[in-house]
Amino acid sequence: MPLGLSDDQLKRLDEVVTVRRKVKRGGTLFRNGEPFTSLFAIRTGFFKTCVATEDGRDQVTGFQMAGEIIGLDGIVSDRHTCDAVALEDAEVCVMPFENIEELSREVKALQHHVHKIMSREIVREHGVMLLLGSMRAEERLAAFLLNLVQRLHARGFSQSELVLRMTREEIGSYLGLKLETVSRTFSKFVEEGIVEVKQRHVRIIDATALRNIVNSQQPCH
Repeated sequence: MPLGLSDDQLKRLDEVVTVRRKVKRGGTLFRNGEPFTSLFAIRTGFFKTCVATEDGRDQVTGFQMAGEIIGLDGIVSDRHTCDAVALEDAEVCVMPFENIEELSREVKALQHHVHKIMSREIVREHGVMLLLGSMRAEERLAAFLLNLVQRLHARGFSQSELVLRMTREEIGSYLGLKLETVSRTFSKFVEEGIVEVKQRHVRIIDATALRNIVNSQQPCH
């Protein structure tokens, strides 16, 4: 939430959060096509957003963690454009969007902050499109791990260790890679001493090597 708000403004912002909602692992916070009414601040837990493809598969469009906002997809057309599924037991704060808008009109710092969150989401999606458009498998997985650990670190977690809440298959769906390719690329990183992997625990041993993999891209001509 934005810094520099007065006590009164913070109190009013607190009032915007009407309820907290628990979502069990595998449960859905909202579904594609449902009316959009609220944004959700994730207090605990981890989510994935996904859409069903024409052949009935789930295409993962993003992963969201505690401290992040989910539900921005609904602002454009007043309907959600994806499913949000909990990857572990989670709790969210429900923030009715009309209340946020109303308060934003009075509190410019809040309005600016909401715009910043939306802008961050656009930049993130643009980054994913670049990732899928031009990167090899190693570059995609390296960029994914660096992004995840950077977001976790911003929330006070370790800069080098993470527990993957998503499956290899879900990572593959997000990165546009087959499951075997994800597993093979993880194995390659392990062999090269870049990461250690124990089931879902990943320790980044050489972050510089990961960054070099991402930055090794050939420029487009």
